[in-house]
Amino acid sequence: MGRERRGESGSIVAELDHGGRAHIVRSLFTSGYELVIGGTPQSHVDLDDPAHLHFEYIVRMGAVIDQLREPGEALTAVHLGAGALTIPRYIEATRPGSRQQVIELEAPLVQLVREHLPLPRGASIRIRIGDAREGVRKLPGGLRGTCDLVVSDVFSGAQTPAHLTSAEFYRELTGLLAPGGVLLVNVADGPGLAFARRQVATVQAVLPHLAILADAQVLKGRRFGNLVLAASDSPLPTTWLPRLLAAGPHPAKIAQDAEVAAFARGAAIVSDADAVPSPRPDDSVFLR
Repeated sequence: MGRERRGESGSIVAELDHGGRAHIVRSLFTSGYELVIGGTPQSHVDLDDPAHLHFEYIVRMGAVIDQLREPGEALTAVHLGAGALTIPRYIEATRPGSRQQVIELEAPLVQLVREHLPLPRGASIRIRIGDAREGVRKLPGGLRGTCDLVVSDVFSGAQTPAHLTSAEFYRELTGLLAPGGVLLVNVADGPGLAFARRQVATVQAVLPHLAILADAQVLKGRRFGNLVLAASDSPLPTTWLPRLLAAGPHPAKIAQDAEVAAFARGAAIVSDADAVPSPRPDDSVFLR
């Protein structure tokens, strides 16, 4: 790789096309590796155990994915901004034969991950380079209306770009979903949750059945963190997720129905005309 080098600590570094650097480092807290971009941890990968999900919000996404279709049944999925491809690897490991498409803006990042955190042989994971929203429009027409899962987890540095937060954008994503398919959105926000409340209102405007999965303190707006939105055109289960999330290893809360309505009450739906990036966290967030 022409722009890859070794960092002072032995990490593998790539210069990104849109500014900043991507590092692959050994995890300090568990087995595997972490992808760090611009100082922000983006992904954790355990090559020996792709089903090992370390980051809390990824564990919650995995909990939802586990409930799609029958256990072990192959899925059709589209991933926007997959980092080191943690979720695509998880789906391949737990649901062999799944068809997956990934859209990633940074070609140097894809090269870095492919070379140093290689995908399993035979995995049907197609990676396309480009902007997430433009990439969705360029996907094969045969995918539309067939996806069991669409994941939107796009960050430029530590922020989600504004054009990937609007109702117009989410309507484009719903066009990919099969009936009963699920959209997962990673939303990062802090005290007050003004950005997250608008995102909930916006996603629910296009997919009426929505649940919020998050650490209880994050959901109460007491600290910065990730909220996972799970949304569908069909009712989501009301019994299995609370038990599953309470069991750990990262206990969480799920908000549905009346709690979601209360969470988003008074929040304006985001349009392309007034969309803004997600708030940038303080650097101390990543020292927890």
